[in-house]
Amino acid sequence: MIPLILGILSSAFIFVLFRMFPKYQVETFQAIVFNYFTAFTCGFLLYGNQFDSAAFDNPTWIPYVIVTGILFISLFLTIGISAQKNGVAITSVSTKMSMSMTMMLMIFAYSESLSGLKITGIILAIGGVLAMSWPTKNTDPNKEKPVLWLLFFLFFGSGILDFILNYVQKYHQAHLPSSLYSAIGFGVAGLVGISILGIQIARKKQVFAWRNVLAGILLGIPNYFSIYLLLLSYSTTGWNDSTVLAITNVSVVLLAAFIGFILFKERFTWLKLVGLIAAIAAITTLYLASIQ
Repeated sequence: MIPLILGILSSAFIFVLFRMFPKYQVETFQAIVFNYFTAFTCGFLLYGNQFDSAAFDNPTWIPYVIVTGILFISLFLTIGISAQKNGVAITSVSTKMSMSMTMMLMIFAYSESLSGLKITGIILAIGGVLAMSWPTKNTDPNKEKPVLWLLFFLFFGSGILDFILNYVQKYHQAHLPSSLYSAIGFGVAGLVGISILGIQIARKKQVFAWRNVLAGILLGIPNYFSIYLLLLSYSTTGWNDSTVLAITNVSVVLLAAFIGFILFKERFTWLKLVGLIAAIAAITTLYLASIQ
């Protein structure tokens, strides 16, 4: 349970950092690039002694880690932009709502059992995040409307990424622990990002600033642990993978929503209240289903 709780806290903290970037004039893309090198360094400093050269004897994981790295940077950049344009709560909901697609893939791919209680929990989880992400009427003519394509990309991209991470852990990591697979994925993302950033700086579309490096370091630490601890939770809780994913994602949505409402004064409606209640009920129901 400890990896699960720490992973939830790490994921929610990411949304808070993104929301604070404009206040401190942090350039989001630069911070994201340096965040990945920080996450890569965290993984190898902490768990480098777990590396086994036998991992290259059966390198089926390499194509997956490349795709993982590309999705990491694409999704993270989108999360950063969306958190600023759409708000913390709706961004976290759109990202974590992807669990509905990932859970269905897990259930059918791994032939997981479905009890009435678990089905109820899944319905509550999906209903809760939908209610919390339902668009509200824009009463401020100066306020930008939600950028919907960002939310759709987060939904599908996050769903694919979550399933790939889980699938590779099960079938393609015989000699490569999750701690290092995550780190290598972050390293790939960093290489892609630094290449793009270098081109942008050369074309004078970006101006380097050291505050972006500091922001990237602060972002990279919780980012690394949000992924590593999720993978660790799959193997340590004793629950079905779809249950771990659902409880993690709904909990992150709840925590990020509360932070958005309390710290950043995001708009609170009765529908969002219903969504929060449904999400809490979903976590409780899924937990009860997991211990039956």
